[in-house]
Amino acid sequence: MRMILAVAAVLYSASAFAQTDKPPMVGDKPLVQVKPKGTKEAAAKPAAAPKGKPQSIAVRLQACLDLDDGTKDRLNCYDAVIPPTPKPKPPKAKGVADCRFLKEEDERLACFNGFAESIPKLPKT
Repeated sequence: MRMILAVAAVLYSASAFAQTDKPPMVGDKPLVQVKPKGTKEAAAKPAAAPKGKPQSIAVRLQACLDLDDGTKDRLNCYDAVIPPTPKPKPPKAKGVADCRFLKEEDERLACFNGFAESIPKLPKT
């Protein structure tokens, strides 16, 4: 009977100790908590570059091609890479950077799609 009482006391004190206000620590550093993948915000953004090695605009535009065609998410992805600056009379798009001047979202999306699809696939390293 004493053994059961001793085990119950140890388990109860361990659960009470686990409910402290301090975050769990590993050594002298707090334990890191990882956020789950697959959130809506992550889907709208292009793939993140590893630290120290920034991705080129071409790679980020190609990452937008993974999103559904003709959707607002894809346009938001393109706009994150090259922010829009609409002009009343935009010049004819000679490069992908000229797509940002188009005011209509459908025209801007079509312009970005045309240039992003024509970029040759770069080898992954």
